[in-house]
Amino acid sequence: MIKIFGHTAPDTDATASALIWEWYLNEMQEKSAQAFVQGEPNTEAAFVLKRWGFETPAMLDLQDGDKAVIVDTNNPAELPANIGKANIKQIIDHHMLVGGLKSGIPINVTIRPVAATATVMYGIMRSPAQNTMPDAIKGLILSCIISDTLEFRSPTTTPRDIAVANRMAENLKIDIPEYAAEMFAAKSDIAHFSDAELLRMDSKKFDVNGTNFRVSVLETTSPATVLDRKDSLIASMASVANEDGVDQVLLFIIDILTESATLLIPNDFVKSVAENSFDCTVDGNTVHLPGVMSRKKQIIPSLKA
Repeated sequence: MIKIFGHTAPDTDATASALIWEWYLNEMQEKSAQAFVQGEPNTEAAFVLKRWGFETPAMLDLQDGDKAVIVDTNNPAELPANIGKANIKQIIDHHMLVGGLKSGIPINVTIRPVAATATVMYGIMRSPAQNTMPDAIKGLILSCIISDTLEFRSPTTTPRDIAVANRMAENLKIDIPEYAAEMFAAKSDIAHFSDAELLRMDSKKFDVNGTNFRVSVLETTSPATVLDRKDSLIASMASVANEDGVDQVLLFIIDILTESATLLIPNDFVKSVAENSFDCTVDGNTVHLPGVMSRKKQIIPSLKA
C-alpha cells in the first residue's frame, strides 16, 4: 500500500490533496493507496471533509521501507523523522524547492508555481480522470483552491487556479463567494484552541541568516477574535519557541476581508525584524501590514534577521 500524506499542522490543501490522490491512485491507476494526516486538521479542513462526506484520514505511522507519496510539501522539517528511510514514489507540491530529501531510485516530482497542490493534481490527472471524478473529489479540489488563494485574494493566485476552481464550481453548481464564506467562517472558529495550538496551527519553520523562526499565520474574517487574545498569545511565544527548538515565533494574523496582516511584537528582536523586513514603524505590541497575505510569496522572502 502507498501512504499519501502532507505536511505537519495539516490545512485544507494538505488534508484534501492526500484524499484526492488516494482516489486517483486507487480508481484510475489501480494501485492500493491510503491518505493519512500528520496531526489534527484545522477547523476549515474539518469543515471541508464533513461537507463532502469524508472521514478524517488516519494519523500517519510511517515505517522504514513504506511506499510514500508526499503532497503539499517537499520540506524535510515538515515530514516524519524517518522520511529518508521510506520508499518515496512521488512528490506533488507547489512550494519552493527546499532540498534535503533523498530517494533510493529516481522518482516522479511535480512542483508547479500555482496556489494549491490540488491545482497541480488536476493538471497531472488529465482525461479521463478529469471527466469521471465524482462530485466529492471536485468539491475537495475546489475547497483547496479557495483555501490557498483566500478566494483569489492571495498574490499566489494564478489564472490556472481560477480556471480550475471555476470549472469545479460550475460542475457542482456552487456559488464560490457563498461557499468561501462558509469555509472562512469555519477557519475563523478558534475558540476551543489553546494559545500554543494557535501558534502551531498553520506554521512552518524557517532559518533566516542563522535565526530559526516558527512563522505562523492565522487567516480569518474576524481578526478581532484573535487580537483579543494577543496578550496571552505573546506570553506563550517564548515557551513554544523553547519547546520547538526555534529562536522566535512570528504570528501574522491575516485579515481575509481587508487583505492585510497584523504581526504580534513580543520583544525588541521581533520589533527589529518587523521594521527591517516590512519597512514599517512599530509602536506597541502589534504592527499592521497592509497588503500582506501570503507567507510563501510575501512574508518569507521579506524576512531579515
